[in-house]
Amino acid sequence: MWVRKQRWLLDLPLYAVFVAFGPNIADQETWLIRMASMLFLLPLLLRRRFPRTVALLILIGVAIVYTNEVWAYDRGRSDLAMAVMLYTLVKAGDRWFIGFAVAVVGLDAFWGFTWGTNTLNPTLTIFGALPLYLAAWALGAFFRTKEHLAEEERLRAELAASEEQARSRASVAEERTRIARELHDVLAHSMSVIVLNAEGAKLARHHDPDAVDRTLDTISKTGRSALAELRRLLEVMHAGEPARAPQPTLDQLRTLVAQSGRDITLEVDGDIADLPAGVALQAYRIVQEALTNMLKHAPPDATGRVRVVFAGPEIHVEVTNSGGRQPVEAGLPGSGRGLTGMAQRVAMYHGKLETGALPDGGYRVSATLRTDAA
Repeated sequence: MWVRKQRWLLDLPLYAVFVAFGPNIADQETWLIRMASMLFLLPLLLRRRFPRTVALLILIGVAIVYTNEVWAYDRGRSDLAMAVMLYTLVKAGDRWFIGFAVAVVGLDAFWGFTWGTNTLNPTLTIFGALPLYLAAWALGAFFRTKEHLAEEERLRAELAASEEQARSRASVAEERTRIARELHDVLAHSMSVIVLNAEGAKLARHHDPDAVDRTLDTISKTGRSALAELRRLLEVMHAGEPARAPQPTLDQLRTLVAQSGRDITLEVDGDIADLPAGVALQAYRIVQEALTNMLKHAPPDATGRVRVVFAGPEIHVEVTNSGGRQPVEAGLPGSGRGLTGMAQRVAMYHGKLETGALPDGGYRVSATLRTDAA
């Protein structure tokens, strides 16, 4: 990894080739002059950081070599240096590579017509370096395309990871919303039961002490149940683990009705044990929300009826309450999310929700859910 970061080390084999292409040293008097032709190759060490500057220095160095009779026949290193710079410019996507290529061809033509005519095969001497330049160009374009493809793959991977994170965050947000709705349903009902029973116990403490004891017992049980439900839901929210206790089902409707402290009749038709767990949970929550609304808004002497019918692919839930004669006590404002939550639960199972007042001043909630909803 360290070597790959120090890219100038990768040029060392290139300089070995330059040394191998050194001039034929015929005597001791001219070898220093001939070796001086390598000095203009030193800028290649910086070709990645300053490609344009190095390209210009290489062209100047090659022009000096080609116009000097002492160095003119040291052509191999000049061609190789220009090919390396052409590769570097093409790979970097620098538009200067076009002008550089034209300058390279011009210098080769100048050398060919100046010195190449003295060789055994002038044509081959003049055009012999063109395949080297074409190969450098093609190699630079290849590696540039490869880098672009690698960058596109990286961006696609980052985009896919980002989309996956977004979907994950959306799922978490949706789950938190669902849990918040569950929390509202459970606690709103339990708190309504506790408050109303506490009010009833206060009114009955003088003339019916036994009723006060029963009411306090109901408050205690309801409070403990609400606390357990709250802990379970908070555990889900914080730990992200599935709830340890099972979700409430229609089998617990009797307990739910009994907790209300009102005169409510429960009717169940059909084998509710065969209901899918999800449908059973939503039906239970609809009944719970409807009873909560009854406790909040119906008079204390109002009676109610809960009817659950499971036949075929549909389950029908109906909760009604009478109008009553006593005045409605204030102090239990609604959150405005009860009916909205019911509608969402029904829509989840492609069902139908109907709500509205009854002629006697009561209220009716009717929901139908399909058990075969995909």
